[in-house]
Amino acid sequence: MYFIKIKKFFMDSNTKYMKKHICHKSNNLKDLKTSIVNYEKKVNLIIKNVDPIKKLLETRDDILKRPVAEESEKAFLCRQLIQVTLPHSSPGHTPIWTRRNNNFMLSIKPGYDKGKFLGYPFGSIPRLIIFWITKEALSKKTRNIILGDSLASFMRQLGLNTGGGKRGDSTRLKNQMQRLLRSNISLEYDHDIPGKLRGTSWVDMHVAKKGRYWWDVKTGNKSLTWENKIELDQDFYDAIISYPVPLDIRALNALKSSPMALDLYAWVTWRTFVANKTGDPQTIKWRAFNRQLGSDYNEIGPLRKKCKLMLKRIAVIYPSLKVKDIEGGFQVLPSK
Repeated sequence: MYFIKIKKFFMDSNTKYMKKHICHKSNNLKDLKTSIVNYEKKVNLIIKNVDPIKKLLETRDDILKRPVAEESEKAFLCRQLIQVTLPHSSPGHTPIWTRRNNNFMLSIKPGYDKGKFLGYPFGSIPRLIIFWITKEALSKKTRNIILGDSLASFMRQLGLNTGGGKRGDSTRLKNQMQRLLRSNISLEYDHDIPGKLRGTSWVDMHVAKKGRYWWDVKTGNKSLTWENKIELDQDFYDAIISYPVPLDIRALNALKSSPMALDLYAWVTWRTFVANKTGDPQTIKWRAFNRQLGSDYNEIGPLRKKCKLMLKRIAVIYPSLKVKDIEGGFQVLPSK
């Protein structure tokens, strides 16, 4: 009710404020139009930010009441994709995209459909898909992942809205899903035993070796006699079920509007587990973090500012999280 009142206040007071402050200060019609447009943008931005805040607070209340997620509320992500992450935004037509974490590198090459360049998977949706695929692979213990017979039902499992349109979730899901499933991923490790050995190991893999989906957004194609499914590449399957980090779907749904928030939540969850196990703070420097995240910041200042904002949001739905600022980076402390 509080958030409904906020929206109503801004909508009802919009006209009154413009009459009292904007109209009287505008010298001509052109200035008046510009002032009104600028003010409405500010109001719409405030209203737009109300719902995410509401979602965060509602999720916090739920997690405080039920700290341990139910089985249906659990998600998983392999450690490798926490150490280095997918792109936050489209890398464009570059032939290969990489991220590095010390001696470990992730490389992605985009796939093609009928000879057409598909582009890279980026943003929140591919992350939500991987969370879901990993959970299915772990629970069903198979590379054959059943997507169901309805795009709408699959979207609900990912926590997405079922609306269509050019910028709707269903359109973006189909696009990003094709990009992800048809892409080629390489995991490379540099090995160095000082004074003795130096070498490299790698695995090149597809995400999905095979796939088939015939979705009708509205009806679900209930009359079809086959299921929509994908067959994960064996190497990709082995990678995602090895050392999976458990996550809370409730938190993912509250943070899903930001790929950086999803990456940071997975990272601090993993490092909190390590800190609790070892009793030692887990330290990351901003420059190192910039190399492993899917963002493309040329300077550390903007990255630091954005990360700190996302960490504040994460702390709302992760009450036991303990983070400390240090020179040039931050630490995740034991929560126990």
